Amino acid sequence: MTETQTWLKSPLEGFEGLPPLPDDKNLDGKSLFNPPSDKLSEAYTTFQEPIDASNNGFDFHIYYSPSIEAEAQYARELHERIRREFPELRTYRFWDRPVGPHPTAMFEVNTFTPHQTGTLFSWLVVYRGPCSVLIHPNTDDAHRDHTELATWMGKPWPLHTDFLKARH
Repeated sequence: MTETQTWLKSPLEGFEGLPPLPDDKNLDGKSLFNPPSDKLSEAYTTFQEPIDASNNGFDFHIYYSPSIEAEAQYARELHERIRREFPELRTYRFWDRPVGPHPTAMFEVNTFTPHQTGTLFSWLVVYRGPCSVLIHPNTDDAHRDHTELATWMGKPWPLHTDFLKARH
């Protein structure tokens, strides 16, 4: 199967033959009623293919402009706060210049479970301040991770990804 064909698989694969869902609304009169299930989705505890959790599932790259002193100070304080509040996550050094495919100064935080990923994501929605955040999974394709599969909080920055193609 080609890369393009993998995206053509139906998201309902594995849910075939189930009865139709009701169109009933919840008490709020807006949201749809979902019939209860006796089990939670495994996506709460296990990263889905093709995410490779053998090292870490997701990278959060927190970007800032080093030439804007107030933004750089905020980023330094955010780096410290993350290290203190989330010691179980892997936090890398605070860079004051571009490194790798990243076009500006940044620091990186890794998450190891879907729960940690969702927690850090929602926490950064509140606390990222002027910083932008590149969030990407780790699969066996670094170029795709940093481009097609990437998500941004704040202003996206153009990445230097050509050298990532050669690593795949």
